[in-house]
Amino acid sequence: METQLLYQIGLTLIPGIGDVNGKKLIHSFGSAENIFRANKKDLLSVPGMGQHTVQKILSQKVLDRAEKEIMYIEKNRIQPLFFTNENYPQRLLNTFDHPLMLYYKGNTDLNHSRIIAFVGTRRATEYGKTLCRELLDGLVDKDILMVSGLAYGIDGCAHQKSLDMDIPTVGVLGHGLDRIYPAQHKKMANAMLENGGLLTEFLSGTNPDRENFPKRNRIVAGMCDALVVVESGKKGGALITAELANSYSRDVFALPGKVIDKYSEGCNYLIKINKANLIQSADDIAYIMGWDNKVLKQIKQPELFRTLSSEEQILMKLLTELGTVSIDKLIIRSELNPSKVAAALLNMEFNGWVQSLPGKQYKAL
Repeated sequence: METQLLYQIGLTLIPGIGDVNGKKLIHSFGSAENIFRANKKDLLSVPGMGQHTVQKILSQKVLDRAEKEIMYIEKNRIQPLFFTNENYPQRLLNTFDHPLMLYYKGNTDLNHSRIIAFVGTRRATEYGKTLCRELLDGLVDKDILMVSGLAYGIDGCAHQKSLDMDIPTVGVLGHGLDRIYPAQHKKMANAMLENGGLLTEFLSGTNPDRENFPKRNRIVAGMCDALVVVESGKKGGALITAELANSYSRDVFALPGKVIDKYSEGCNYLIKINKANLIQSADDIAYIMGWDNKVLKQIKQPELFRTLSSEEQILMKLLTELGTVSIDKLIIRSELNPSKVAAALLNMEFNGWVQSLPGKQYKAL
């Protein structure tokens, strides 16, 4: 059994820790194992750590449950992704409340170069379902990964259409990977494992309780570049997800509807208060996101590298090799100071050598 994984899962199980304090502890001690091996005085010196929480760490009782989860993970070929893992969705790292640990089952890259999320009401109308399908028809050649919440209505429509069009699609769950909710989507969920997958922050045995779905929504909003609200009432999960996406500086889009339509109220409201771009087709999304696949003029590499500084050469080499990359990944892979990476990228963008994309992503031109 991998020792580090045991402590990583254990950290997520300690009452009173949470995602934010958990990251503080990792920053202070370097690893989850070091946290469990630390003494009381050192633990209490971390901001936000009280006597009760520290005692829970020192007791180490949570490690028994963590051990059981590892057995379940190994048996069911689930990939545990601690937030320091390079396969963890890197876009999520740009959100302050990203989960410490995710559990993933599937076969696609959670750091795909273009990720779009579809959300909407569970009581979708034929108008909404038709437009949802038409949007995905128009995005089929844009090399996207489609993310949604596997719920009834717009979520299920978007997942099924993605499967039909051979677009990889990931369902983010509000429960453990030992079940599918709603049960009627089990066949679809199994098909998604072949071209996409299922992702959750919850351990096996976790029920689809009401309070879990807002947590699920923040993952949907945080791991995408663009969020599309197809249909929504004036209240509900889709509007919460749109609000989260705005707070994470993601591009939000909404399909307008008649002012008298109940399930267009939310979309119309987002557009009205300038929290969503009005769209009528997939071309609108592709244009705003820079996904129109236009061929851009490229500078010859030998000439370019003579022009770049040493830091810029390192970054350009990584961008050329990896394609679209987040600034966080560039900092890690280049081993350069974050401020130097930011300055170099700004200069490269100004000179037209790289393009900045939503979600703090960059690509070479």
